Amino acid sequence: MEKKKYSSYAEIERDLEILKLEKEINYQKLVLSFQKTKESITPQNLVNGFVSSYTDYVKKSYPEILQSIIPFIINWFINKKRGS
Repeated sequence: MEKKKYSSYAEIERDLEILKLEKEINYQKLVLSFQKTKESITPQNLVNGFVSSYTDYVKKSYPEILQSIIPFIINWFINKKRGS
């Protein structure tokens, strides 16, 4: 990193003011992010997230579930008709 050379105190003060404002902006972004995270971690949001991810998983794997269950159901019906 190249060192900056200042020719006056006014330039130093201006850069310090810019750094101070950048620091305040970053702090406010952090506070906002924390508030959003805190709001999203409520019992209702956690349950909704779990339920939605579970239903998405079931919807996506529905064909695989059917393919694995259908042979068992067929065998159960065949065995039931035989009286076993």
